[in-house]
Amino acid sequence: MHDGENAEIYGKYADDLVRFATALVGPTDAPDVVADAVIRALSARSWPVVRDHRAYLTRSVLNEARMHHRATLRRRAREAKAAGSDISYDAVPRPEVLAHVARLSLRQRAVVVLTYWDDLDQHAIAERLGISAGSVRRHLARAHAKLRRLLDDT
Repeated sequence: MHDGENAEIYGKYADDLVRFATALVGPTDAPDVVADAVIRALSARSWPVVRDHRAYLTRSVLNEARMHHRATLRRRAREAKAAGSDISYDAVPRPEVLAHVARLSLRQRAVVVLTYWDDLDQHAIAERLGISAGSVRRHLARAHAKLRRLLDDT
């Protein structure tokens, strides 16, 4: 693939990828996560033979969000240790608009976003994330249960 084709592919999915990343890591870090994910995807050896670019890029954003999340937790732990603090941080960043959804695991958030914001069915989500439809149902059920508990507490 040449750069023009890659730019066209990126342009076609960029808004969806940023919206997806925003739900995963928040609005401040979403553009960086998408940029890193796209650069990593385009430089992968497998990119020239990818058939479903959207699914590949979505999985790349999810993976990059995981790496970002782990790096953030490690940085916060180092900062707390250096400050002599025993403050613990929640395991999930809290995007302003999606406060309750932000409390879900990354995989649960991904499934919720793709189900309710992108209006995809379980099979399409499974294909996009590279997991089984049964895993999608399980993550969605767990997300529903947790959201129900969170909403009942408010």
